[in-house]
Amino acid sequence: MKKNLKESLVLVLVFLILFSCRPFRFAKDLTPNHKEFLSEVRYIITRKEKKVFLTLPTPEREKFIEEFWKKRNPDPESEINEFKERYYNRIEEANHLFKEGGTPGWLQDRGRIYILLGPPEAREQYPTGYTFYERPTEIWYYGFFPIIFIDHSYTGDYELYPMSAQYVATLLQAQLEFKPKVKVEKVNFDFNLNLEEISEDKFKIEIRIPYKNLWLVEKDNKLETTLLLNLEVFSDSKKKIWDFNEDYLISLTQDETMEALGKNYIILIEKKLPPGKYRMSILIENKTDGNKVKKTIKFKL
Repeated sequence: MKKNLKESLVLVLVFLILFSCRPFRFAKDLTPNHKEFLSEVRYIITRKEKKVFLTLPTPEREKFIEEFWKKRNPDPESEINEFKERYYNRIEEANHLFKEGGTPGWLQDRGRIYILLGPPEAREQYPTGYTFYERPTEIWYYGFFPIIFIDHSYTGDYELYPMSAQYVATLLQAQLEFKPKVKVEKVNFDFNLNLEEISEDKFKIEIRIPYKNLWLVEKDNKLETTLLLNLEVFSDSKKKIWDFNEDYLISLTQDETMEALGKNYIILIEKKLPPGKYRMSILIENKTDGNKVKKTIKFKL
C-alpha cells in the first residue's frame, strides 16, 4: 500500500510541474490590479491562499496582499523585503533572457524554473539539437541535476523535458523550497555502510553514497567532485590501530550523469585485523560544498 501511495504522489508531482503554467481563471469581480497580483504570484501562492483571496471582499484584498509578502519576508524587522525583490527581479530577468517564442519569458518553462530556482550554475545550448536529428535543446545544471528544455516546434518556446518521474519529483521539491511555509524533506548528504567478514582476520567495507545526494560542479564539460574519506579503527582498549585516508574523484559525462540518477557511488575497502572487538569511525566530506557526515560502528571479528 505504501508503494502505491508513493507512486500516486509521484504522479501528482509530475502533473503539477508540467501543468502549473496553464492560464489562471479569475473571478469576475477582481480589479485589474488584483488580477495582476494573482497572475504574478502564480508560482508561489498556495491553493489555500488563492481560495481565501478570491472569497475576500475587494477592500480586504489589499490587506491580504500586504500580509502575503510580509509573512515571506526573511527579516520581518527590515523595511526591504528581499524575497519579494528577488522574485520580481527574476521575473524581469526571465522576460529579458527568454524573448523567443510567442509567450512572455516569465511564463515559459525556462522562465518558471529561472524564477523558482534562480540562474543555473551552468547552461548548455544546442540550437540545432544535442545530435543532428534532434530538436533545439538547452541543458541547465543545478548542482548534480540536469534540467532539459526542448523546442519541439522550432519557435523558441522551450518546454521542460521530464526524464523520469523521480527526476520531476525532485525538481518540484526544489521549487517548493523556494516557497515559505512549505515543509519539505531536505536531501541530506549521507551514506550507507556494510561490513562483511571475509575470513577470521579479514573484512570488507562497502560504502554506498547516493549520487542524488552529491553536489557536483561543471569542469571541462563534466560534472565533478572529490570525496575525502577518513577511516579510523580502535581496539576494545580504545587504542587506534588503523588510520585510512583517501580521496575519490567523481567525474561524470553528461550521459553518465543521466544514467547515475537513482544509483550509488560505491567504495570498497578490505582490511586484515586479528580477532577481537573494534570500533570504527567513518568520516566522508564532499569537497565541492564542504558537507560532511560521520558515523561510528562497533564490530567483532
